[in-house]
Amino acid sequence: MQTLKGKHIVLGITGGIAAYKSAFLLRLLIKAGAEVQVVITPNGKQFITPATLAALSGKPVVSEFFAANTGEWHSHVDLGLWSDLMVIAPATASSIGKMANGIADNMLITTYLSAKSHVMVAPAMDLDMWAHPSTQRNISSLIKDGVEIIQPASGELASHLSGKGRMEEPEEILRRVEKYFSRRESLTGKKILVTAGPTYEDIDPVRFIGNYSSGKMGFSIAEEAAERGAEVTLVTGPVALQTSHENITRIDVRSARQMLEAAKKAFDGCDAAILSAAVADYAPEERHDTKIKREKTDGLILKLVKNPDIAAHLGENKGSRVLVGFALETDNEHENAIEKMKRKSLDMIVLNSLKNPLAGFNKDTNQVCIIKFNGEEKEYPAKSKKEVAGDIIDELESLLRKE
Repeated sequence: MQTLKGKHIVLGITGGIAAYKSAFLLRLLIKAGAEVQVVITPNGKQFITPATLAALSGKPVVSEFFAANTGEWHSHVDLGLWSDLMVIAPATASSIGKMANGIADNMLITTYLSAKSHVMVAPAMDLDMWAHPSTQRNISSLIKDGVEIIQPASGELASHLSGKGRMEEPEEILRRVEKYFSRRESLTGKKILVTAGPTYEDIDPVRFIGNYSSGKMGFSIAEEAAERGAEVTLVTGPVALQTSHENITRIDVRSARQMLEAAKKAFDGCDAAILSAAVADYAPEERHDTKIKREKTDGLILKLVKNPDIAAHLGENKGSRVLVGFALETDNEHENAIEKMKRKSLDMIVLNSLKNPLAGFNKDTNQVCIIKFNGEEKEYPAKSKKEVAGDIIDELESLLRKE
């Protein structure tokens, strides 16, 4: 069955002994119906010949910036735009370091830096190189950048030592590729509301009450849902982020009351809502039309009033729709999250703790526990917010299938 028919895949090959496995992976991708363009580093050609790879792919292999015979320029930008997915297998410690630090000294790295598509990396190296702190720092940087790491397997290595460092088998990499593409269309026909970012509650024209939310988590969720085919309405407070997917309709608001009105309107036609915005609980009772002058006051007392509870309002009116909330806690995390889920009629809540240095506001990573109303709980390790968004949407899909 041609599960990858019509898909454009760039297969990157770097200079390691595991490059021989790339021929098997290439054959599997072609057999599954994909159109594959191989990009190989100069050192990679020392381990497997371009002639072999060209015969398997049906395309000339790209290695240098200019073709040796014709002098034709190979455009890394065009390759980056052409690909639906980029897979680098094997990825050596050297190439991983270059990717993490933007060292664009060969065709493969420049193609990676130009890629608009998702990127998967299958590392391959000796166990001590894999375990070295510099390699792990570079891997962490790639994860933060949204790169999917296909963890190396354990076993006998080229050094005749045994440990973690073997490139994952081609069949498993193919499975990951097929899973990626199957997920891309899993929400086609669904409409999803996502709230993101902070709200600002104005005191006067130059001051406000707010919080540290960057909106990164909510924007990652919106992009993930859109990539899977959903029609997404993103209601966001003031953030410095941009959306890129054509399936996302963005609505910018400032205050909690504005967010409530936009969310109520969007929720009417949705199948589900994911409320990841950090909405201010309180707002000043009075907004001054002119700047409050320090010289005219000995002190300033603000009387605050409660803001509307967006999650509670949507929960009261959700009907058969799926509602997902967030809980950012500092103590009694699980108890508080479960109580919030029940009180606001949520189907699922995503818990993260401010005690965790990898979670919370203005981070590129997050570590969450997903709790469902039926009592199911899943604890996840720290991941990039893009990967966390994938986990959240996976669980949302399981709830939508039960409708």
